[in-house]
Amino acid sequence: MSNEIEIGRGKRGRRAYAFDDIAVVPSRRTRDPELVSLAWQIDAFKFDIPVIAAPMDSVMSPKTAIKLGKLGGLGVLDLEGLWTRYENPVDVLAEIATLEPERVTARMQEIYREPIKSELIATRLKEIRDAGVTVAGALSPHRTQEHYQTVLKAGVDLFVIRGTTVSAEHVSGDAEPLNLKKFIYELDVPVIVGGASTYQAALHLMRTGAAGVLVGFGGGAAQTTRTSLGIHAPMATAVADVAAARRDYLDESGGRYVHVIADGGLGRSGDMVKAIACGADAIMLGAALARATEAPGGGYHWGPEAHHPELPLGERVKVGT
Repeated sequence: MSNEIEIGRGKRGRRAYAFDDIAVVPSRRTRDPELVSLAWQIDAFKFDIPVIAAPMDSVMSPKTAIKLGKLGGLGVLDLEGLWTRYENPVDVLAEIATLEPERVTARMQEIYREPIKSELIATRLKEIRDAGVTVAGALSPHRTQEHYQTVLKAGVDLFVIRGTTVSAEHVSGDAEPLNLKKFIYELDVPVIVGGASTYQAALHLMRTGAAGVLVGFGGGAAQTTRTSLGIHAPMATAVADVAAARRDYLDESGGRYVHVIADGGLGRSGDMVKAIACGADAIMLGAALARATEAPGGGYHWGPEAHHPELPLGERVKVGT
């Protein structure tokens, strides 16, 4: 039976569900909590909890990445963020947290014009590695080719390529796009890539050799992509669809398992439970961790979309601590 609905004459769509639209119903069998393991493993790296911190300056610093790593999760540092542009960004972070709303976007664009410095990428990743936790760093697709050699030399364990939406078949008239399949094949480290929100897009990303696929467009609380561009993914359906792609790719590839990571729309603990129930292996959190007293954002949350030099699709939001 088709689940398509008619939007209007000549246009049909598919009904999809957000986490708020569904609920988890207990089955006939229950277990004691101590019999349940939350452990998660991707490639050779094991974690006590399936929680990944989003690579956003309001969430992750080297210090908080280390802290989360010691708690059993994975912190991903934004390698295009303030920590790789400024020797000591503490004052800059404090300024962003105190900006008047009407000045936020323009001032953040000025702050993020400071060039990314290769030596700071190496320094920040070394700091995390020296603490004895798994090292993960993120670049956007359009900066990956520029900086990935520096990242690899610094000794990253997991490489994250994260954008608002990432496909395996990007078309550009200005420059040669990143060839994900060739790029991932030539790397010696596992790559997590996304976001994707459909079965077909995720399946194509899995075929590039990615170890994990990010589901959703991330930065939900601090992103205006839905209102600015009309792009949105109801997350329950998106996770379930990508989990189905994982199942089919497992058969297609003869047993290669690709991890599904829900990224966005996870503002409450119940949403995290629903994401796992829909098929996610792990979850990537932004706003939920930005509320921590240790978070660099000082009670505010923003992503790279907020300071885009040409079309800012995000905002600084107050999340509190």
